[in-house]
Amino acid sequence: MAFCLMGVDKARAKKGAWRIPERNLILSALFGGAPGLYLGMYLFRHKTMHPLFRIGIPVLILLYVLAGGGWMLDIF
Repeated sequence: MAFCLMGVDKARAKKGAWRIPERNLILSALFGGAPGLYLGMYLFRHKTMHPLFRIGIPVLILLYVLAGGGWMLDIF
């Protein structure tokens, strides 16, 4: 969903239409869409210069991986 939001926002930006608020994009990343948002950033070349997106989304993905890795260690 976050990937799609990034594509829609880029299309709207090109047309000068109403945009999806950055807050909504970040919230979609926080609720599990960080990988999709990151992929969308670079595929659509959108928001790649914003530090919040350029740095914050990879950090969020790293936190998900670390949290998931710790969860996996508890299984074994």
